[in-house]
Amino acid sequence: MGSAAKLTLAEKQEIARRLWDGESISEIAEALGRPMRAVHTVGSRRGWVDLACWQRSPTRVSIHEREEISRGLKAGESYAEIGRCIGRHRSTVLREVELNGGRRHYRALAAGRAAWDRTRRPKPTKLATTPRLRAEVEAGLEQHWSPRQIAKRLREDFPDDDEMRVSHETIYQSLYVQGKGALRRELAACLRSGRATRRHRARTALGGGQGKNPNMVLISDRPPEIEDRAVPGHWEGDLLMGKTNRSAIATLVERTTRYVMLVELPEGHRAEHVRERIAAAIGRLPAELRKSLTWDQGPEMSEHVRFSVDSGVAVYFCDPHSPWQRGTNENTNGLLRQYFPKGIDLSQFSQDYLDAVAREMNGRPRQTLGWRKPLERFSELVAMTG
Repeated sequence: MGSAAKLTLAEKQEIARRLWDGESISEIAEALGRPMRAVHTVGSRRGWVDLACWQRSPTRVSIHEREEISRGLKAGESYAEIGRCIGRHRSTVLREVELNGGRRHYRALAAGRAAWDRTRRPKPTKLATTPRLRAEVEAGLEQHWSPRQIAKRLREDFPDDDEMRVSHETIYQSLYVQGKGALRRELAACLRSGRATRRHRARTALGGGQGKNPNMVLISDRPPEIEDRAVPGHWEGDLLMGKTNRSAIATLVERTTRYVMLVELPEGHRAEHVRERIAAAIGRLPAELRKSLTWDQGPEMSEHVRFSVDSGVAVYFCDPHSPWQRGTNENTNGLLRQYFPKGIDLSQFSQDYLDAVAREMNGRPRQTLGWRKPLERFSELVAMTG
């Protein structure tokens, strides 16, 4: 038997063609009457044999299975028949073929090359390959918009253009992650944090080792006037959680009147969003009726210092695992489950609906108020402050 050096140009071209069509090395060697080593050498020089030996995972389609798929397609077999031959479900074969040119254009080697390319890391980000999108994102960052604001606004400005879509996480990674820096590095200074590197989420939530919420004032330091409910304007608050804790509603209860306010959290229960929404809700009250807020030690209130600065409301925190220290709010949340049962998605409820539920709650006569309604007591206080 001859070696690869003695192969003619026509034989080398025939080997290349057969490899491209998905034939195995042994089949080509037998068809041409040449040793397998000679065929292997030709394929190696063209970078194809390495691809034939590569398999990312046993759960992925191998190059040998792709050869069988290619032969089955040429024979006119159905996806189910090909799947039975290689021990795969017909839907796996269908996806493999549709992803790589369809029945007419499927080639085993080309499909293997495409699969190889898809596994290469790092992948270029959408921001790196779409100049229009990158320009819009950079313009937003230069205006000191947050990545989330940019991502949401792109959907508003380009509602019918899928190319102009990007997640806020992709923007963060393009600024912070080495190898994905599609955006100008100096734009990181435009973020609210102003940091050039990204801090670990857990470290941020824990305040760099100072506990969940740094600079907390515990409930034990709360003034006596709050404890005996003699003075109105002191609130208790918490989050009412939805299915798998992915959605939430902020609940606020005034301790003296049991008046309830419900706050929609359409963008989730991150600390920044909770702070902004609760500050806006409490900010609509007269100054005399927004004095303090008692909360548990959840990370959603980690921006309590800024909340107090923005709203003028002091924040006190319960001891760990002591929900009874917010008894009024805990009782109210239990009543609210009549409207918002456990295990449902709370993001489906608009602020208008939450306001309607709050009105119904505030219209209930309460024994603790001498069977008066929270709305009646609260309205009296508002009139007195006017």
